[in-house]
Amino acid sequence: MAFRTLALAGLLATTSTMALAEDVRIGMITTLSGGGAGLGIDVRDGFMLAMEQAGRDDIEMIIEDDERAPDRAVQQADRMIQSDDVDIMTGIIWSNLAMAVIPSATAQGVFYLSPNAGPSQLAGAACHENYFNVAWQNDNLHEAAGAYANTEGYTNSFILAPNYPAGRDALTGYQRMYEGDVAQEVYTQLGQTDYAAEISQIRNSGADSVYFFLPGGMGIAFVRQYAEAGVDIPLVGPAFSFDQGILGAVGESALGVRNTSQWSHDLDNPANVAFVEAFEAEYDRLPSLYASQGYDTANLILSALDVAHPDDADAFREALRAADFDSTRGDFEFGPNHHPIQDIYVREVVEHGDGLTNVIVGTALEDRGDAYADQCNM
Repeated sequence: MAFRTLALAGLLATTSTMALAEDVRIGMITTLSGGGAGLGIDVRDGFMLAMEQAGRDDIEMIIEDDERAPDRAVQQADRMIQSDDVDIMTGIIWSNLAMAVIPSATAQGVFYLSPNAGPSQLAGAACHENYFNVAWQNDNLHEAAGAYANTEGYTNSFILAPNYPAGRDALTGYQRMYEGDVAQEVYTQLGQTDYAAEISQIRNSGADSVYFFLPGGMGIAFVRQYAEAGVDIPLVGPAFSFDQGILGAVGESALGVRNTSQWSHDLDNPANVAFVEAFEAEYDRLPSLYASQGYDTANLILSALDVAHPDDADAFREALRAADFDSTRGDFEFGPNHHPIQDIYVREVVEHGDGLTNVIVGTALEDRGDAYADQCNM
């Protein structure tokens, strides 16, 4: 697969150049710079690995960096749809950007496949036949954490998350399954890096556990500061708070922490074993769940393109719904609102070589759909 780089508004956008008579154009808008760059880079790298493995010459990729800015993402999406004539869009990490981009894109007849963000609105009343989420609905991993907290006997959790759609969904999801009391419910700023005030609140809260959703650089800052503060209240989080990138940055502070995920590098199925091996060989690092989600999204698209071109919208949509591809998660199917029905696991942070990783230690929820499907009138 050949690549070239284009200067767009002072930024770099990477584009694969494969022009054929009936090519398919895929527009990827994701976060490639700033505090959340690791998430977008992993989604992109997993996606492009699958494309390279497929070896197809009928797909043109247009990739741009949204810088985690909703206005920029909207401008990029408009250009991709109206000028670049993309057939499919993907890539967005953050739910506030998803809410700014996806409803407009699908209303214009473009297919959108989310490799990450899964806001509750798009699973429920604002669902759309051209929107598919390949990762999860935002609440899912947090619901699993609430169920896990019950099994550990936690009865008074301090819960915190950033104040944006995914953060609000996170704490809603945790409390949906969690049966204990909430010591305090705190919303932080998106992109916040100083958690001294929140850690002081935790210390004085009387909580027996802390549940937090802080992806990317936010999670790195929080876990480091929490460890330095010497607070001995156990942490519980979703995979986003302990993904591979965060573990590399925080080190032993995370050792032994339990977290919830629909994927882990040690899932023992042929597709996942092959993916982990290929990703490590290509990029010289362990894949994260974001990389697995990008990889699955690409392979779902490829499976549907084997059946129909997106110009035949009905046939392409049905091929997506069939989900006839080998997922890194093993069994994969969509619910009626085009969100996955899947198992969600409990993982533990362990030593791995010279660093840390996660391994599965149990299953928190089996065949979990989401709480919003009955609001979708698709």
